[in-house]
Amino acid sequence: MSTSERLIESTRELLWERGYVGTSPKAIQQLSGVGQGSMYHHFDGKPDLAFAAITRTAEEMRAKAALELDGPGSTIERLTVYLHRERDVLRGCPVGRLTQDPEVMADPTLRRPVRETFGWLRGRLAELLAEGRESGELDPALDPVATASTIVAVLQGGYVLARAADSTEPFTEAVEGVLGLLAARSRPGTRAS
Repeated sequence: MSTSERLIESTRELLWERGYVGTSPKAIQQLSGVGQGSMYHHFDGKPDLAFAAITRTAEEMRAKAALELDGPGSTIERLTVYLHRERDVLRGCPVGRLTQDPEVMADPTLRRPVRETFGWLRGRLAELLAEGRESGELDPALDPVATASTIVAVLQGGYVLARAADSTEPFTEAVEGVLGLLAARSRPGTRAS
């Protein structure tokens, strides 16, 4: 792994664990095994390195979601695969946790990949739900945009509930709850091809 890659990966890990304020240049250097001179050779400073790390995390999250949401199966099957994906629930969502970081949210550059990622996710879910509605799999009265926002809110809220309880059970219940609501809006005997 190159020096810049070690720096980015170490920063990603620290941002997820400690947030922006708790991620010092010294901690990044210690975790990555890279000296101060090399760090500042590759990045202008902590904000530049944090932007690279946040962008990488956001891109990874979108790529994983796209594989599941664009995969084979009906709308409900693809949503189920996405919602049942293995996650490190008790650590929380690495992008969602950044929304609770005042330093990230106050900086338009650092905030942009977070905002764009959630915008993309809500948009892609809305597209998938609209496909299900158009194919007859889902109730024609279902609002794809509102439902997509609900799914994202349930996931992010599920992380919060799980962390508060120190148990994955609230997250699992939230996922099963939203799948139950979607099943209630599905039309029996239909399946998107």
